Amino acid sequence: MKLHTLKPSEGSTKNRKRVGRGQGSGRGGTSTRGHKGAKSRSGYKSKPGFEGGQMPLQRRVPKFGFTNYNRVEYKPVNLDAIQALSEKTGESTITFDLMLQNGIVGKKDLVKVLGRGELSSKVEVSAHKFSNSAKAAIEAAGGSTVEL
Repeated sequence: MKLHTLKPSEGSTKNRKRVGRGQGSGRGGTSTRGHKGAKSRSGYKSKPGFEGGQMPLQRRVPKFGFTNYNRVEYKPVNLDAIQALSEKTGESTITFDLMLQNGIVGKKDLVKVLGRGELSSKVEVSAHKFSNSAKAAIEAAGGSTVEL
């Protein structure tokens, strides 16, 4: 080992700009901030969406419509998904917890059963809402519906 072969170990140094360390470093003087203006000064903080005085995008784009904050969002689950779940698990009672365990719905979701697909087995389905076609199809297959 000789002095000219020594170098720092792998990962011990970072390649970053060392600014404000004198003129000889090439990054002294203005410390890569340019001359004058708010961005050159200490304590500068930009507001989100600020575009240098130009009208910001969120104010340029027209706004219209109405958002009902009382709206209740339901996660749709169709009959074909219930049939597949019943075949997969071998259960005749499909509950919210069973759907949650199998990744069909999320923990905070409200479930509405819709009528797409066929239901061949007799199942008891528990959900927050049912469409008329889904309710009819479940009862036609000999099953029952339970609203949570």
